[in-house]
Amino acid sequence: MSDSIIQEVRDIREQYAASMGYDLDRIYIDLKARQEKHAAEGWVIVPPPSSPPPEPNLALQRTRFARR
Repeated sequence: MSDSIIQEVRDIREQYAASMGYDLDRIYIDLKARQEKHAAEGWVIVPPPSSPPPEPNLALQRTRFARR
């Protein structure tokens, strides 16, 4: 990703927050309303995982280059 793309995303996020007056409650309500609207239109809303996947224990995993 280039810096221009990242900057564009940050600018859009800043404009959105400014349009809501930087009020987190208003932002939350707006996002939930958008989510409900999209779900009513048939979009599939994927719920977040209930728990994060376990971290692999890399110290115990064999590699191709490990000596026996």
